[in-house]
Amino acid sequence: MNGWPAIYRPKISSSYNFPSLSIFDSATRSLQSLPRKDLYRLYVCGITPYDATHLGHAATYLTFDLIHRYLLATGSRVTFVENITDIDDPLLERAKRDNVSWEELAQSQIDLFRGDMTDLHVLPPQSYVGVVEAMPHIIEAIQKLIDSGTTYRVDDDLYYRVHSDPEFGARSHLEEDEKLRIFKERGGDPDRKGKENPFDALIWLAQRPGEPGWPSPFGVGRPGWHIECSAIALHYLSPESKDEYSIDIQGGGSDLIFPHHEMSGAQSFSITHRKFARAYVHTGMIGLDGEKMSKSLGNLVFVSHMIKAGIEPMAIRWALMEHPYAEDLMWTDSRIQEACHAIESLRECLSKVDVAPTESVITEIISCLANNIDTPKVISILHKWISETKSGKTGGEAGELSRVIDALLGLAL
Repeated sequence: MNGWPAIYRPKISSSYNFPSLSIFDSATRSLQSLPRKDLYRLYVCGITPYDATHLGHAATYLTFDLIHRYLLATGSRVTFVENITDIDDPLLERAKRDNVSWEELAQSQIDLFRGDMTDLHVLPPQSYVGVVEAMPHIIEAIQKLIDSGTTYRVDDDLYYRVHSDPEFGARSHLEEDEKLRIFKERGGDPDRKGKENPFDALIWLAQRPGEPGWPSPFGVGRPGWHIECSAIALHYLSPESKDEYSIDIQGGGSDLIFPHHEMSGAQSFSITHRKFARAYVHTGMIGLDGEKMSKSLGNLVFVSHMIKAGIEPMAIRWALMEHPYAEDLMWTDSRIQEACHAIESLRECLSKVDVAPTESVITEIISCLANNIDTPKVISILHKWISETKSGKTGGEAGELSRVIDALLGLAL
């Protein structure tokens, strides 16, 4: 599947030093310094295309865009893969409700998502992969699990024994009762009769009446959620045989820590016999005016609606970067209003011939990004530079700072 158009990324002067990226790993609950590598493998869980793109999506994909940009700035290559869950229960349910085909609904939302990512200046992945197009690779991955003896049947459906991975549960750090509650809320079926363990993961669902299905050696049906990402990541990221980990970063919102990333990591281990991700990176959730933002409450704020209302996409980026990426955020209209004013001030200062010193500002920005993508501190540094420029300080190069802001922060001004 095609992604979205390439985004121009200016070159930064080679005189600046880029430290190794340190990023918070949810699995170890600690800051991890990524080793220096010629090639990094980044996998980010994409949308289920039945309602896109809200601010929660924007915050997540902005965060991994910043990580992507920083790793590229170090001089390394990045293979970035993002999936689309273009066949899933919520998609089928929404299509039935709206009296449209699930294929038509998925395509309309994927097109909208592509446009939003372009507007937000997010670098596209090398591989933007739908579950439907990846079906042969998913079936191959399931067959490897069957061959490893880690699966069993319940009626005509196929399940993976999660405790085939001795580290199952170590990535999410949850008590059993909490895991059970979350598993039920997020599509799991712990109470199904015939399961050996409540947490065992569905990897192949036999075709139900009125639902689509694909032929496979284990019957006509469709894959479970978690095996989709395992299979797509392992196939399209082509892990190195000598690396202890299959990929470098597995990313997504914090709502994916369990069960999705826990189970996809376990299944990947059973397929490859090595750890899946060097770091599991998660973004916080976004609420609106004091309430959780969710489809069920109907209070989602959509990026496309904001842009149609005249809000500049770069202001959306700025507003989201003012908050630590891993923490939950309560959104209010005042945030975007303040961001619009800040973008105007920054653009005004960058258009000046004489500006405050920029070399130290750039060095500080790089240092902040290297330290767990600390964008709130970056925003503070830029506010200070704006104030100094407006107060008449000189000695900087606006063009150089503008290129860095574009290349590292994705703010095209």
